[in-house]
Amino acid sequence: MSEKTNAVKQRNDRYNKYVNTVTPKTSLAKAMWHSFWIGGLTCVIGQGIGDIVKAIAPTMATDTVANITSMILVSVAILFTGLGFYDVIARQGGAGSFLPITGFANAMASASMEFKTEGLIFGTSAKLFTVVGPVVVNGVVWSTVAGLLNLWIMGM
Repeated sequence: MSEKTNAVKQRNDRYNKYVNTVTPKTSLAKAMWHSFWIGGLTCVIGQGIGDIVKAIAPTMATDTVANITSMILVSVAILFTGLGFYDVIARQGGAGSFLPITGFANAMASASMEFKTEGLIFGTSAKLFTVVGPVVVNGVVWSTVAGLLNLWIMGM
């Protein structure tokens, strides 16, 4: 029994050594910096788009400006995904590239593109919702929990 255990331990040690040699070494500070500036730049660009929209139509409601800004950011993210630019940004930006709304758009577009060979309905359209579904369900569940907690706390 101990001979078998020793062989398994040696195999695991060899595997761990192999994993350590092929795993890219990253600097936490560098990764955090890239996430910060990529995410920040995305937000600055979004603010700039909103300011331009507001300058073009000064009487437009703030909610409408925010909706148009989101639509433009999502459209650009989908375009960048299709052209392959978003992957380059995501490799550098990490969490800074997928936490804004652009990351959600990228995830949806990537899922659609991956299965386009299965057809428009069962490939592109159906796979689009494999990403959207869990996000919507989580949003509904946790907003309901937050609403119930708010009612409970306010009722105290």
